[in-house]
Amino acid sequence: MKKVIIADNAGFCFGVKRAMNMAWEELISNEDKKVYALGPLIHNKQAVSKYEEKGLITVDSMEQIEEGNLEMIIRSHGVAKKIYDEAEIRKIDIIDTTCPFVKKIHQIVNKSYNEGKQVLVLGDKDHPEIIGINGWCMDKAIIAKTLEDVKKIDLNSDKKYIVVAQTTMNEKEFEKIIDYINSIDLNIEIENTICSATRVRQQSARDLSEKVDVMVVIGGKHSSNTQKLVKICKEVVDTLAIETSEELKNIDFNNYETIGVTAGASTPDWIIQDTISYLENL
Repeated sequence: MKKVIIADNAGFCFGVKRAMNMAWEELISNEDKKVYALGPLIHNKQAVSKYEEKGLITVDSMEQIEEGNLEMIIRSHGVAKKIYDEAEIRKIDIIDTTCPFVKKIHQIVNKSYNEGKQVLVLGDKDHPEIIGINGWCMDKAIIAKTLEDVKKIDLNSDKKYIVVAQTTMNEKEFEKIIDYINSIDLNIEIENTICSATRVRQQSARDLSEKVDVMVVIGGKHSSNTQKLVKICKEVVDTLAIETSEELKNIDFNNYETIGVTAGASTPDWIIQDTISYLENL
């Protein structure tokens, strides 16, 4: 039997758990209403499928939402201000499951923009969280993902800047960028908006990677925080990235005695437990 060790911090974070609970409550308490989700509820297709079986309707845009007796869930990633404005015009009831840590970034960005500051967002420009954040400064933010991206920006010492980060950003990459920014003579305010749970989860994965022969990282292929865990673990040890235990069935574990397991913030407990059971029975 293999030795399987689960990271101290793995699986649903506070924001995702809160969003999933709020969405489920709406589905079971308002069966007479249509309940829409603007974008996949979380980046885990297995979990989303369970909610859709219960009646959740996932759409990509508000144009796909019909008129009538309905509610719209704003997922934990958050959305742009214009989404709230359109919902108010169309009299669509909103169930706002935006993570409080993301909501805080919206407030910082909106206030700073109204004060005339240039917003610099560190993160993936295509990620829904970043798209939503940018929507609180009229889509006028400068967005950079890496130190190399930041070095290409023409930063002006005559301007006032505010820096925020995607909640799931890699802490080490953030620190490298801030060190560089601090080396330049700028009028700049820096807000470290990386979620504390993300920091702890990443460090937990890094620590466990140093103690095992292989790491198994469970989470959606489109989950930003999961892919960052994969990158962190790969820097230390052989790493397998999976969505479910099915993907492990063709993997040869004969050369590995101790297996570490971690999971992204949008990975349900039942998928984690199923994976651990499979590994323990090898």
